[in-house]
Amino acid sequence: MTMLYARIPQERIGVLIGPHGETKRRLEEFTGVKILVDSESGEVTIDESEANDKFLAVKVRDIVLAIGRGFSDHRAFRLLDDDSYFVVLDVKDYARTPARQREVKSRLIGTRGKTRRIIEDLTGADVSVYGHTVALIADDLQLPIAQEAFEMLLKGSEHATVYRFLERKRAGLKIAEMGF
Repeated sequence: MTMLYARIPQERIGVLIGPHGETKRRLEEFTGVKILVDSESGEVTIDESEANDKFLAVKVRDIVLAIGRGFSDHRAFRLLDDDSYFVVLDVKDYARTPARQREVKSRLIGTRGKTRRIIEDLTGADVSVYGHTVALIADDLQLPIAQEAFEMLLKGSEHATVYRFLERKRAGLKIAEMGF
């Protein structure tokens, strides 16, 4: 029997479980994976012994971690697609002091969420800025572009520079989507 483990913040456990246990139950039924949640510690155990596909257990762990990083269950379930991936960038790797971390997070989100929304629109990635992390859910073409855009901002690039980078990359994404 193989188990996978994840830990999520206590305030996100309700999102994982869902109203009347609906989200957890839907995930278990779809994947055949048993999910055990310790609401005191935030520890989540994923039992893959009855899984339809062993790879699904890894996807379930990513969904649990995505919900723990601030994604809604609807957005996190995107990870069940074969070509969707999950990446977490830690703001602490780019900003040492708490004051600088707040500044960097503000730059990532933008005024009223404008920066985050522009990156989502131009790349097709789903983005969550939660705690000291930036989490991304995207397909194999979108993910490296969205990740590079956020890394540019984390390293101090101007917003205009990042937007120009995204506009150039967007043309390449459109061509790839058409199958050329």
